[in-house]
Amino acid sequence: MEFILQSWPWYFSGFMIAFVMFLLLMLDKKLGMSSNLRTLCTICGAGKKVSFFSFDWKAQKWNLIVVFGVIVGGYIAYNFLSINTSVSINTETIQYLNALGFKNAGKSFLPEELFEISALSNFKSVLILVIGGFLVGFGARYAGGCTSGHAISGLSNLQFPSLIAVIGFFLGGLFMIHILFPLIF
Repeated sequence: MEFILQSWPWYFSGFMIAFVMFLLLMLDKKLGMSSNLRTLCTICGAGKKVSFFSFDWKAQKWNLIVVFGVIVGGYIAYNFLSINTSVSINTETIQYLNALGFKNAGKSFLPEELFEISALSNFKSVLILVIGGFLVGFGARYAGGCTSGHAISGLSNLQFPSLIAVIGFFLGGLFMIHILFPLIF
């Protein structure tokens, strides 16, 4: 028996995000992915070396289930529920990315040049991933949370610091893609 999978409409995802946020508000919980790294470091014993990691991680174990669900759900969605994994982007953008050396621009979600295992043999790619990971981690810690925490959870709670953080995330992203990205590639 064969059936045709179609993309779910955008408004379903929006409704589900709002529904989850409503549930979290009712349960007095806050959603954020970067806090899970702190929880994982605490589980591994980092609290013995750095006081930042000394907290009751068991109170946050529900959030680890969210991370597990994101990983498993993403895997299932990509491998079993996706028909076409190409990305609809402007042809000029595809040409620009091809000129920068990204051969699969518009054909997949992630550029293979950065995210394939073979990219780890390229020093430049490893350096970009390490520096980028450090900057994202520093930014999330400095802002008191990550983009998902501030943009989804913080804004839905009408927190002004989250609005400032989200504006900063967007400005940083625009600076990166329009100024630094062309210099790197």
